[in-house]
Amino acid sequence: MKVTVVGAGSVGATCADVLAQKDFAKEVVLLDIKENYAEGKALDIWESSAVNYYDTRVNGSTNDYTKTKDSDVIVITSGIPRKPGMSRDDLISTNAKIVKSVTAQVVEHSPEAIIIVVSNPLDVMTYAAYLTAKKPRTKVFGMAGVLDTARFRAFLANELDVSPKDIQALLLGGHGDTMVPLPRFTTIAGIPVTDLLDNDRIDAIVERTKKGGGEIVNLLGTSGWYAPGAAAAQMVEAILKDSKRIFPVCTMLEGEYGMNNIALGVPVKLGKDGIEEVIELKLNDEEMKLMKESAEHVKSVMEVLDKMDLF
Repeated sequence: MKVTVVGAGSVGATCADVLAQKDFAKEVVLLDIKENYAEGKALDIWESSAVNYYDTRVNGSTNDYTKTKDSDVIVITSGIPRKPGMSRDDLISTNAKIVKSVTAQVVEHSPEAIIIVVSNPLDVMTYAAYLTAKKPRTKVFGMAGVLDTARFRAFLANELDVSPKDIQALLLGGHGDTMVPLPRFTTIAGIPVTDLLDNDRIDAIVERTKKGGGEIVNLLGTSGWYAPGAAAAQMVEAILKDSKRIFPVCTMLEGEYGMNNIALGVPVKLGKDGIEEVIELKLNDEEMKLMKESAEHVKSVMEVLDKMDLF
């Protein structure tokens, strides 16, 4: 089994490192446009193999997509962060061109690969990769909900002073401030979180989760990478091990939740064929209202891309 991670920045390198330490892939290829950058990151990771006891070979390459040939899964983290003075439209245009180019090249060398998009803005970059790859939605999707639920669970673990291992959580919608955490579907060792926390505390944790990425940026001056990289690696593991994990994933909807032609986070079953099932929850009126509001926001961002006539 072979995995390619395109983009050797902090998120991509973390993803490659976590995948290597999991030790279920034969090879992880790390690719970057910056000269010798991926090679250096890959070598550093591989040199830890004797310490961390794994056999997965980690190889780096500067923009040579032939090295990605016959990958089973490809993780795309490429793109630039939003800079001061840069409009949302400028960011979308720049990153969409990058994701389009990367997707076309990885598909050329690994036509059967499953593609996981991590680049931001996540929902619209998933849409860009989907349009470029010309593959079923089951094979091209985005990582957002796995990261967002991880943050939600981490904050709940702190609040309740319990292990995050015992917390199951779910959220829907776009990746960002309009995401829709679902306390009704959140449990601690099977106990509904609503039995353990009052609504005010739950609402506060939900709001912190929505702004979880921004909190990291305010502290570091840049986006986080440990949690996003590990979240992407967890999705790869579910696919390569065919473990049928249920995760919230950004995918193109085809009538689910009454929506079509939009990339949005919903729970799915992940296995060797990628998305093996899209799960449609029975949402109450308030949850559905929030879902529609999130969808409207994502749709407005997708329309920015559509107007650019890149596809």
